[in-house]
Amino acid sequence: MNALAPEHGADAQQFLTFKLAGEEYGVGILSVQEIRGWSAVTAIPHSPAWLLGVINLRGAVVPIIDLRIKFDFAKAEYNEFTVVIILNVGARVVGIVVDGVSDVITLAAEQIRPAPSLGNNAGTSHIIGFGTLDDRMRILMDVERLMASADLGSIKSIQ
Repeated sequence: MNALAPEHGADAQQFLTFKLAGEEYGVGILSVQEIRGWSAVTAIPHSPAWLLGVINLRGAVVPIIDLRIKFDFAKAEYNEFTVVIILNVGARVVGIVVDGVSDVITLAAEQIRPAPSLGNNAGTSHIIGFGTLDDRMRILMDVERLMASADLGSIKSIQ
């Protein structure tokens, strides 16, 4: 019998949680490279609205994606409170703009519920499930799937 608490078991996963349009989301902590404050981006002509542009991050050109626009939420103003999470996605580095970073949480397998099937047109293949901790539910995202979706494939040409 395992004497460890469920949140510290071998099947536990850690997620960086963040706020976006009033909801809490989480991405696997191992995909997070760093968390930065907002800085101006260099716009790319004829790019999708959700691709704000690129930044120079220590010599690397990093595309910056606004998840509010990508998910069809109301656009937010970018200011000193805006946060950019820099993610390692496969061989790429990508930044996502979020409203704020919440915490790093550890979830045991039994705390993660699978995402319901909403049909092929729902565009939810990037949701791996819903994690519940302290009576709050977080939407857990697979950044590999999010970045691999057809319309995000266009950022490959930037790097």
